[in-house]
Amino acid sequence: MKPQPMSGTPQQNAEPPRRSPWLTIAIVYLGGVVAAMGLGKFASVGPEVAAQIGLSLSQLGWVISAVVGVGAAVGLPAGYLVHRFGAERSLVTGLILIAAASAASMVTGDFASLLAARGVEGIGYLLATIACPALILRLATERDRGTALSLWATFVPMGIGVSTLAGGMIGSALGWRGWIGVIAALTFVMALVVWVRLPRGAGRQAPARAMPRPGALVWPVTLAAAFSLAALVTIPVIVLLPTLLIEQHGQSASTAGAVTSGISLLSVLGGLAVGILLRRGTPVGVLALAGLVIVPAAWLMFGASGSPAAVEGGAAVIWITNGFLGALVFATLPMVLERLDHADVGNGVIAQAGSLGSLLGPPLFGLVATEWGFPALAPVIAVGTVVAVGALSLVGRRLSGHRATARR
Repeated sequence: MKPQPMSGTPQQNAEPPRRSPWLTIAIVYLGGVVAAMGLGKFASVGPEVAAQIGLSLSQLGWVISAVVGVGAAVGLPAGYLVHRFGAERSLVTGLILIAAASAASMVTGDFASLLAARGVEGIGYLLATIACPALILRLATERDRGTALSLWATFVPMGIGVSTLAGGMIGSALGWRGWIGVIAALTFVMALVVWVRLPRGAGRQAPARAMPRPGALVWPVTLAAAFSLAALVTIPVIVLLPTLLIEQHGQSASTAGAVTSGISLLSVLGGLAVGILLRRGTPVGVLALAGLVIVPAAWLMFGASGSPAAVEGGAAVIWITNGFLGALVFATLPMVLERLDHADVGNGVIAQAGSLGSLLGPPLFGLVATEWGFPALAPVIAVGTVVAVGALSLVGRRLSGHRATARR
């Protein structure tokens, strides 16, 4: 008689390793991209909106920045709300709010109603952008988390770049109200896709989980401070670039706009680079030092009276590094959380800090440039960059210390 194989051997009972559901992760990412398209949807049709509704340039600026203003005001409370409500339902609710607010914007006829619609859209955007990385963190395996979150960090430049390019073409054909209607329809369809694709049953119920204790947020807050400073000194670069090219180098508005749109998409390259390097085991502290390349790039762009090519090259380096540092923050967040199910609260901290930097940076840079000229921006960028990199390096040093302790 041949011996029967023993049941229950490790080879027979071992389950295959879980793989990251990349299609679902991609759909969640696209949900964030569609939400971010709302940030730039008025940029290409702004003059037409201002002319038809009778907005001043200041009022148009408030309409454009209102979405970010909501995040700057209530990012952390929104993180606790998502923690209680559930990331799946928060994402779907956020996309529906964005769609409804965009539809309302189509029929507005004055500044107050348009600003109110943008405020509602800001709430939806905040819910969506806190929920998305929390979902990606939950869906991805431990090995793939850094890559997945680095990809997520590219959602803003991707969304703004797509909406800027598409808005010009669709707005010319359908008018600004037609373009906003397209955004509303696209966002509603995205909400349906997310609702169908995300896990059913218990995964859609708001989990009864303990809130993180205040002391557990020390390192997420440190990351958020670095993210806020990085946004403060890099976001205005892309905002001021058209003005710099037009006023200082005589380029046409169309040329300056095309150059700015192209450079804005380069941020995606920085995000993808972080994913690759983290997957290869590069320490966070080492990656943080790459942010210092912003300092010479700022001098090239603002400090030297060079050619338009020098200005554009400096802006490109700064914007790629913007994507790099943003991706590094998102990818590092899970490493400093006390528990992974605190990711939504941690993302709320990151969202509020990033929104605050994005909101304050352009007016601060505008004030400095008006009072002391564009060259004065180079040292401002240098100081902010060094402090942001220092905070990220501090986080990286703590993570390296934990790994060394774990190996003993």
